[in-house]
Amino acid sequence: MYFYGDDGVNESDLYKELGTLTKDRERWETSIPYVSSLLSHDSVKIQAKALWLLGEMGLTYPRSVQDAVSDIAAFCDSPVSILRERAVNALGRIGRGNYILIEPFWEDLFRFASDEDPKVRLSFIWASENIATNTPDIYEKHMSVFAELLGDTDDKVRMEAPEIFRVLGKRRAEFVRPYLDQLQRMAETDQNRVVRIHCQGAIKAAER
Repeated sequence: MYFYGDDGVNESDLYKELGTLTKDRERWETSIPYVSSLLSHDSVKIQAKALWLLGEMGLTYPRSVQDAVSDIAAFCDSPVSILRERAVNALGRIGRGNYILIEPFWEDLFRFASDEDPKVRLSFIWASENIATNTPDIYEKHMSVFAELLGDTDDKVRMEAPEIFRVLGKRRAEFVRPYLDQLQRMAETDQNRVVRIHCQGAIKAAER
């Protein structure tokens, strides 16, 4: 059973029902309008879950989620960092499914490379990786943004930053070649083992 707009349902039960729906992929497409309606729920926890789920639904059924894209994008301006994080991630997943649907919001995503919350910066990288998987050419003039993130103050951000170079290295190696020396230095000297490994992976992808 799913709770369709029942004001008497508490946050915990509703969150559990969304968790059940997450696993029930056969009902995803028909449930998109309902999940979209939860973006206006009073609970940040429910909003965040709905944003995440719409991203996953949008990857699989991009056209069916298109009416919710502008509502999702509106959360990019939220003062609540987890909502910014989830909105950016959702746009990335939907953009992987169909870039045209998120194109009006794509340029704006780059401001999150310098968001005050490292989790939002991390989501920006994830979103970029997703979009670049099927639409790599749009990143040609933006590689310096990701090069800056290689030196981020947060370890998790630094661990993920080389991955966008790996994704693009497989598809547009010429975008990555100007940064091979920087990646090589990090692969040899960075104190973080995961950073070193991910840099090595990016170099191999671009040198194929």
